[in-house]
Amino acid sequence: MKKEARGKTRVLIADAQPIVLEGYKALLSQQPEMELVGEARNEDDLLRMAERLCPEIILMDISMPPTRGMEVLPELRKKVPAAKILVFTMQSSREQITECVRSGARGYLLKESPVSELLNALRLVQSGEVYFSPAASRVLLDEIALGRKQKLPEEGFNSLSQREREVLGLIADGFNNKEIASRLGLGVRTVETHRERIMRKLNVHTVAGLTKLAILKGMAKLE
Repeated sequence: MKKEARGKTRVLIADAQPIVLEGYKALLSQQPEMELVGEARNEDDLLRMAERLCPEIILMDISMPPTRGMEVLPELRKKVPAAKILVFTMQSSREQITECVRSGARGYLLKESPVSELLNALRLVQSGEVYFSPAASRVLLDEIALGRKQKLPEEGFNSLSQREREVLGLIADGFNNKEIASRLGLGVRTVETHRERIMRKLNVHTVAGLTKLAILKGMAKLE
């Protein structure tokens, strides 16, 4: 039986500046593996459109009206948990970068980056990897170094079953529930249950938080 071709990756873009949105549209129209499904100019539209369109990637700025900023990321994660968020912004403070990652962003790069870097970031995020600009990577490495000096939740890790450890490693590697289920030969609902138990045992409730702990335990690494 002939294998069904993979469909285009559905991308939702969000930026307050019309000229930036036009640039995104022109760029994505030249990528045969990607499909632009919507464009939002403020946070409220972004939340509504994300829930309605169910994009696979959300390419967004964090400086849109009504200026909730990074607070919109957790809302997006609740509405479209399967979407991979790539932040593309002028903001480069340590607090903003670390908070975006804690809130589940799969990538972070600055608008001063060349087009080739943006395309590379989109494709890495599309394939389940993560991408952080050099400046963002330095911040994250500093956070990891600081975390190594802090006490890890050893009791929580020790309570994880072997299967839960396998699921945690795959979560940290960027796989979604369906992909994890396929790799481990489990049902999607079973994987969801494992994920819920892992989060409860470790007292961590975001993918970024699980990824950070997995890195500290040597179970995953930033690519």
